[in-house]
Amino acid sequence: MTPRSSSKVLAAGDPPPFTVHNPAGSSPFLLIGDHAGNTIGSPLKYLGLNEAERTRHIAWDIGVDGVGRALSTAMDAPYLAQTYSRLVIDCNRDPASPEAIPEVSDGTRVPGNRGLDDADRAERVAAIHTPYHAAIAEVLDARAAAGQPTIFIALHSFTPVFGGVARPWHAGVLHDAGDTRFAQAVLAGLRREGDLVVGDNAPYRMDDTDYTVPRHCHARRLPYLELEIRQDLIAHADQQARWAERLARLFETARPAKH
Repeated sequence: MTPRSSSKVLAAGDPPPFTVHNPAGSSPFLLIGDHAGNTIGSPLKYLGLNEAERTRHIAWDIGVDGVGRALSTAMDAPYLAQTYSRLVIDCNRDPASPEAIPEVSDGTRVPGNRGLDDADRAERVAAIHTPYHAAIAEVLDARAAAGQPTIFIALHSFTPVFGGVARPWHAGVLHDAGDTRFAQAVLAGLRREGDLVVGDNAPYRMDDTDYTVPRHCHARRLPYLELEIRQDLIAHADQQARWAERLARLFETARPAKH
């Protein structure tokens, strides 16, 4: 599944576009991290950004990888994590969308994304986006062939302040079409916790801009959840472990019958 190196995107020594943790996990849950990593292929020269910009929320979903790994262990669930920064290419966007390779993100200009032609964009798609989504499809096909049910969980995080406005939610449950039973059950479970402010399609809505869940879940009729957690709540390993413990309990309670 590892693509050929690309002289403009990935060099021979750069990591693969995704990692699968606990691939033989027996759980019905499949964990996905579209924005888990913030690596930038060495040929791209950090897209012209300094380290501070490359580690803020515009580059990745802060804290998600730690939560995903902890959940993978706690639930014996496979976790497929995308390695590269969303600024190189956003794997939760249609590759044809201008949002897939932004020239500006939350006020930050991305020099390495300016003036790209169709060939430049296609090279990033081929190097990262296509193999990542092919890997997800391959895992789902293998599970289906083995008669193993799947509950699809896309893990994301959001910045506590955006555009100068503080966000009150601790977490958000995103859902739209398809089988929303699991998402609705997790939403109800999070609200019953009593110490959380939980958004229903907030701070974001699942809509036509989302790519991963609609692509992989709707046609397969998979129960799914797209979960957003506020980044200041999962910035450190101890916070990630606590959220993973909470979520593992809630996911099991919300698990649909026959899964």
